Amino acid sequence: MQARTPQLAAALVGAAALGGGTALGGAALAGGLGGKTTVVREVAQPGGEPAGFARQGGRLTINDIYRRSAPGVVQITATSRQAVTTDPFFGNPFGQPQSQTQQALGSGFVIDKAGHVVTNYHVVQGATRVDVSFSNNERVRATLAGVDPSTDLAVLQVNTHSRALTPLDLGNSDSVRVGDSVVAIGNPFGLDRSITAGIVSALQRPIQAPNGFTIDHVIQTDAALNHGNSGGPLLNAQGRVVGVNAQIQTGGTSDGNVGIGFAIPINTVRNVVAQLIARGKVEHAFLGISAKPIQADVARLFHLPARQGLLVGRVEPGSGAAKAGLHGSTNQVTVSGETWPLGGDLITAVDGSPATSIESLRDAVASKQPGDVIKLAILRGTKHLTLTVKLGRQPATPS
Repeated sequence: MQARTPQLAAALVGAAALGGGTALGGAALAGGLGGKTTVVREVAQPGGEPAGFARQGGRLTINDIYRRSAPGVVQITATSRQAVTTDPFFGNPFGQPQSQTQQALGSGFVIDKAGHVVTNYHVVQGATRVDVSFSNNERVRATLAGVDPSTDLAVLQVNTHSRALTPLDLGNSDSVRVGDSVVAIGNPFGLDRSITAGIVSALQRPIQAPNGFTIDHVIQTDAALNHGNSGGPLLNAQGRVVGVNAQIQTGGTSDGNVGIGFAIPINTVRNVVAQLIARGKVEHAFLGISAKPIQADVARLFHLPARQGLLVGRVEPGSGAAKAGLHGSTNQVTVSGETWPLGGDLITAVDGSPATSIESLRDAVASKQPGDVIKLAILRGTKHLTLTVKLGRQPATPS
């Protein structure tokens, strides 16, 4: 969901996040990785605050949140160079590689007085130079402290006086509920710091990270997000950050906001950012399977020995699951347009907890580190087995 200047689902092969967030969605969900100018909505309050933002019970007005938080929201300009296709008729008469400069515009926010700024990975992906602009119009060069394509997060480091830094308060995304009032602050289409208001429309959405893995537990909001809002904060009615704005869904009708935006939950962000600051990267545990959940009606249809669990589809060669002896499907059966992997193992529990969904399995893997073990209770035919799987490291992209 970066803006560029004119110059210029059931696969589970790994866990793509940590601390309550892991990684679906695709370019169709992302209206987010480039686009054109459409409509920008900037909230004004001539007739009072929208419902949910009246000052009561610790809640702030939209203007309160903006005045307090806007100084900590920055505009990010990521400069990169891309090769130019040689003219097929005239070639390259000078015999030199040709390239052109491109600039991607996004948003970010300050998290501490040490100068760390959080943004989306896709905002700075491939950048040769990153500049950060503050609310006092100060523009400084930033360095990359670390990036994590699997959660679409990046941390920048700026060298500026601590008085110029306004860290935002971080909230708890586990406490977010559908219907909660939220605001988004960012720089849509490169416009300087706009605020939009809305509600939390849904929770537990999966979206696709830039490297193809899935980010789970994503917050859906109708607060207007547009190209350039990527990396900016989603804040609750108390003015605390509950998510990092990352993607929009356009419905295929436009490149702008249609009322469906997605924010990476702040509890995922906390965990990832801490590792990026400490080590410059995040190592995600990797199980190495694809699987599909069943329910009682499906179990009856295929005469399965359990009423719930995860049918193992593909087992990644060389993965921990393969080394532990987990069996993938030998047959694909399609019923009413839905395909089921049969003939392989049925996972019934993960570390002692019932295996009820792909998300619960990804969460269990995401809570561990490469080299840790996970115990899978399985049914192989009618035989009950327990496999101990040593988790590997997530590859750069899904197979």
